[in-house]
Amino acid sequence: MMDFQDFLRHKFAHVAIGEFKPGKFEAAKKLYEEAVLTYTTGFKGAYLLQEPGTDKGISVIFWESVEDMTANQSEAYQSILKKMMPLFAEPPETVVYELVCEIKPIE
Repeated sequence: MMDFQDFLRHKFAHVAIGEFKPGKFEAAKKLYEEAVLTYTTGFKGAYLLQEPGTDKGISVIFWESVEDMTANQSEAYQSILKKMMPLFAEPPETVVYELVCEIKPIE
């Protein structure tokens, strides 16, 4: 059962915005999926967005807390990240955001 404190606690989103070298988006997508599969505690969902017709993308990964996000940076995750980095045209811009408003459709 949720109490008021749980209700007030916000999720966090790790957002990465970047561009892959020409034709490398598909390979990066596979590695992204592998990396996400290593996540456990506190992981709340991941989205990879691609700007149509380009190799530009945005990754949004939701976490219960910043501590959970940090705790999930395992050796397996780091190894996959090392394989992904050479696919970028330049290092991605990464920021952690706090989710302050979540609106879901009425079912």
